[in-house]
Amino acid sequence: MSTQQFYLRVPVEEDGIGIWELVKSTKVLDLNSPYSYLMLCKYFSDTCVVTEMDNKIVGFISGFRSPADPTVLFIWQVAVDKSTLRRGLGLTMLKHLVKRNSNNPVHYLEITVNPSNEAAYKLYRKLALELDTSIEEIECFPSHLFPGGQHEKEILLRIGPLQ
Repeated sequence: MSTQQFYLRVPVEEDGIGIWELVKSTKVLDLNSPYSYLMLCKYFSDTCVVTEMDNKIVGFISGFRSPADPTVLFIWQVAVDKSTLRRGLGLTMLKHLVKRNSNNPVHYLEITVNPSNEAAYKLYRKLALELDTSIEEIECFPSHLFPGGQHEKEILLRIGPLQ
């Protein structure tokens, strides 16, 4: 077993390029512009989390509170470096983010996933189980709304209520 430790923290602007590189390296997440990751680090740092190991960014979650209901935290991306797979980092980051926002409580998490993303479904079902709450599935974005006709529909997972 590895003795390497994860360090979870609030992202800062200087993390933008490392986050962009991490998301790019996953080869499965939609890669947004470097500017978008800088914006997340600057303006949404309280609802995002970075994980470092050996001074390298190995995990990132981007999220934001719903403008319509600030008790809902929308999780935009969960990125984990391939070197840390199967170590529970995604789940650890999600639970950390919920706990870190306890002064301004989150009652629900919302996440969109492709129907074929079995790893994501497994992660979010496990999260709901560990948080002792329910998970609801709702079609969010039909595939015809995406350009090029190559994108699967997106299913909204609503996890909560959170204690």
